[in-house]
Amino acid sequence: MQPAILDAAILEKLISAAVAAPSIHNTQPWRYRLNPDTVTLEVRAAPERALRYADPMGRALSVSAGAAVFNLRVAVAHFGWDPVVQLLPYRSQPDLLATVRLAASPADRAGRHDDGHDDLYDVIWRRHSSRSPYSARRLPARVLGDLTEAARANGATLWLADPEETAWLLRLTAEAERRISGDPRRLAESRTWIRDTGPYGIPPTALGSRDATGRLPMRDYLGPRPVGRRGDDRPAAPFEPHPAIAVLATDQDRRTDWLRAGQALEHVLLLATSHAVRASLLHQALEWSDLRWSLSDAHPAPGYVQMLIRLGYGPVGPATPRNGVAETLDGRR
Repeated sequence: MQPAILDAAILEKLISAAVAAPSIHNTQPWRYRLNPDTVTLEVRAAPERALRYADPMGRALSVSAGAAVFNLRVAVAHFGWDPVVQLLPYRSQPDLLATVRLAASPADRAGRHDDGHDDLYDVIWRRHSSRSPYSARRLPARVLGDLTEAARANGATLWLADPEETAWLLRLTAEAERRISGDPRRLAESRTWIRDTGPYGIPPTALGSRDATGRLPMRDYLGPRPVGRRGDDRPAAPFEPHPAIAVLATDQDRRTDWLRAGQALEHVLLLATSHAVRASLLHQALEWSDLRWSLSDAHPAPGYVQMLIRLGYGPVGPATPRNGVAETLDGRR
């Protein structure tokens, strides 16, 4: 496919694809800028939408931005260019997390990160977190192999936890939930992002059910019911007794690794969606430094855990809102 001309319509589609990426609490902590001289899209942090208490180091923000970078790679390739990615290109601009140059000729391909993901372009808008119960059906080995390879292709490692490791991961997640429910600042921050209207946050209808058995600690965004205020009114339902939990990890734990982890995460999620596999993220234990280090205790492989992904077969998750392209694309040079 020959590269098209980057006109306003295609630019809008590229940014729409990037914005469709998942982000913690659907904060969408990014903004974009086009350098027309080099035909390069800049992915910048939006610190005003960072989570001060749940993500003080900006790791989850970087993972979220990395997911957006992967969507950009898919969309850029879909329209005929070679996406050439640089992570943290300038120390003097710490808010500039990545650049994606639209290379049009074979001579420009040095350093490219993509080897073709055009088949995932349409999947970008079908991927939604599904916080509902899943069936007992197991994931085929072929699908797990595809997901593992997708992570590896982006500089990360993915494995499916065995029953013993799964029990340990869920215990740590439950402990994180207990701590969050007792931390007024974190609860207030979480509740801020549960919104009935607007382009950010999670609508109450997308929160899913609570596990009636208490085995699976899905995130309780609202926390205990405050006096005189609405609490967690989600319905209770029996979840799968043996959840499939995949662990995404990187060899190092630098900002570049967080951005790579985000790209790996989105590649895994899009591939899972293409196989009709649903996913939701268990991030709670990663928000406490001691629990995060403990996540690796049950697995002998070295590395730094970046995300826990619950996988399975179940209903499609509802869509969550996204900000418009005009509000996300920065016109400044």
